[in-house]
Amino acid sequence: MPVTARAVPARPGSSSVPALLVAAHGGPALAVTAVTALLALRAGLRPFDAFAVTAAVFTGQLTIGWGNDLLDLRRDRAVGRADKPLATGVLPAGRVVGALVVAAGACIVLSALAGWRSALLNATLATGAGHAYNLGLKATVWSWAPYACAFGTLPSVVTLADPALGWAPLWMAGASAALGVAAHLLNTLPDLTDDERTGVRGLPHRLGEGRSRVLAAVLLSTASLLAVLGPAGTPPVWAWAALTLVTVLALLTLVAPARTPFRAAVAIALLDVLLLVAAG
Repeated sequence: MPVTARAVPARPGSSSVPALLVAAHGGPALAVTAVTALLALRAGLRPFDAFAVTAAVFTGQLTIGWGNDLLDLRRDRAVGRADKPLATGVLPAGRVVGALVVAAGACIVLSALAGWRSALLNATLATGAGHAYNLGLKATVWSWAPYACAFGTLPSVVTLADPALGWAPLWMAGASAALGVAAHLLNTLPDLTDDERTGVRGLPHRLGEGRSRVLAAVLLSTASLLAVLGPAGTPPVWAWAALTLVTVLALLTLVAPARTPFRAAVAIALLDVLLLVAAG
């Protein structure tokens, strides 16, 4: 049965900066940016290159978040999403479009400053994958693919910013891709019912909540093992202690309610990056 969108009157005059950050999915965007900065540190990039690639990823994440909420505006109003500034009318759509255009331009310039190899990879397989998700893949069985692609290529977006470096190691790409797919599974769980009402049936919807949580826990554990066992040499004692903490966080993805599983996934992602930095 088609869902009819409810009209929501605009409420101008509110502070637009916090609303813009919410519409950009600010939490995940900042988390991905932090991961990028730590990867740049591990890669030993020059300060300018590290800034350029980190800022390029951040502005790209902003375009993905704003694009998502613009494309989902009718759906979000239909299910009464009070946490969406666009859907409630707090934030005018025109303001978001303008911000998206500015961020896209900044992303292109900053990516170019980071080098053509990093720029091409970011535009096509990192930021580009996020927009492919927004434009339709989110409603298919392939909804996981943009996350695997975007997260899996992120380490190479960083390393390719240095002309002396090549592609990131395969174990690092694999760990990042696993983290990305796990984040997708967990982030979708609180919205399964609303998504189903509006015709969105990605991989988590087809698996169901229980199997999605189990798969996410497996992927998170796999990513952590790759982060510890992937680098050359024998893992130190503290690395095994970190794996113990990861196990606890992974268990939260199985039993915790609401958004807690996604926050646990972000915590594991940051922990894994710290493991990578220490190993480097």
